[in-house]
Amino acid sequence: MPDLSERQLLQRHPDNPILTSDAFPMSVNTVFNAAATKLPSGETLLLCRVESRSGRSHLWIARSDDGVTNWRVDPTPAIEAGHPDRPEEEWCVEDARIVFAPECDKYVITYTSFDRTGPAVSIATTSDFQDYEFLGRALPPENKDAAILPRKFDGQWAMIHRPVPRQGNPNIWISFSPDLVHWGQHQPILFARTGPWWDANKIGLSPPLIETTDGWLMMYHGVKKTVAGEMYRLGLALLDLDDPRKCLLRSKQWIMSPEAPYERTGDVSDVVFPCGYTLDDDGDGLNLYYGAADDTMALARGSVKELLAWLHENSLPGDHV
Repeated sequence: MPDLSERQLLQRHPDNPILTSDAFPMSVNTVFNAAATKLPSGETLLLCRVESRSGRSHLWIARSDDGVTNWRVDPTPAIEAGHPDRPEEEWCVEDARIVFAPECDKYVITYTSFDRTGPAVSIATTSDFQDYEFLGRALPPENKDAAILPRKFDGQWAMIHRPVPRQGNPNIWISFSPDLVHWGQHQPILFARTGPWWDANKIGLSPPLIETTDGWLMMYHGVKKTVAGEMYRLGLALLDLDDPRKCLLRSKQWIMSPEAPYERTGDVSDVVFPCGYTLDDDGDGLNLYYGAADDTMALARGSVKELLAWLHENSLPGDHV
């Protein structure tokens, strides 16, 4: 096997950015931070955060046969902020993650709902991305960066999320629920490091976790404060397959950092922020969809096996702070 530490694990697609605000049927400011899934038809579906020129963000669907080109954008948002029946979404809906849960035969969408009380985690389910059941706020403000795991543990659904405490650093937590509505057993599973680390002070889940024979592969973002502002980078961790409360490994280094011009400059510069991925038919090829500088959507390609191999060679114990 080649020396994975000496080469880039995630290869940016040459057509990046693959989706911009020009693709939408009305004038919008930006498109970024999209959830992703592959439909039974073979289409790739992105559930994008789209910021309108009013300043509100909505969740909008785009579809592509090859996951790269010829995106077909719905005429209106799938989940539009300001719906009168959902006051928790008064200001914005943002940064969705999609997980298909075979046990309920539905897609479970976790997203950030934003009102005057702050950002909270909300959940909706769908079987066809046309009709939705809204389960409401699962966790109160301030909380973001949530995704469920696709199967239950001892009869309980598990959700990864990132609360922001009044004191201390924002860390990654896990909670459990029997019904996707009532959540408890909250506990932290990965702590932001301190000092000079790339993931010091603030971390959060990026896309949903990937189930592997080694454990649950988690891609997470670290936010480092620099004299020029904050920089969002991407790293890896591995959770126990049977008990995801246990973090086994976390990467010493980041695997992706803002480098390309469309990642360095935008509405929020120096950001790579993936919220979704699809896997190739072989279960190994990874298509990672990420928001670039809170401005456009981009794509990077990788291998799950290579990410795991690199993590085993470039990691510290999961409880290292």
